[in-house]
Amino acid sequence: MNIALIAHDEKKEELLKFVDEFKEEFAKHQLFATGTTGKKINELTNLPIHRFKSGPLGGDQEIGAKIANQELDAVFFFRDPLTAQPHEPDVSALVRLGDVYNIPMATNIGSAHILISGIIRGELKHA
Repeated sequence: MNIALIAHDEKKEELLKFVDEFKEEFAKHQLFATGTTGKKINELTNLPIHRFKSGPLGGDQEIGAKIANQELDAVFFFRDPLTAQPHEPDVSALVRLGDVYNIPMATNIGSAHILISGIIRGELKHA
């Protein structure tokens, strides 16, 4: 599966802990991430990960293009709902594309656990 990993600054540590917890499962898949998030995941886990630009510099849009081209199977996007994002239109567009193309997208730790459980059990139709 092709899986994207994204996190706003205030949620990066939470995503890092999550990916590290499920490192063995993530190692079975092709991973993509926005710049800083991908760098931190790679430094922590040594998992190979294709890094796009930082989210505010176009990384969200690059991942959105992969969704639009049906090249992603799942997205883990840990969003910070309490902090204004200068690139909010890009964030909204990314989430909208996920909905348009029916890509499973976890936007918080609760939904992330459900999504990773489905991936582990092989229950995703996009897999």
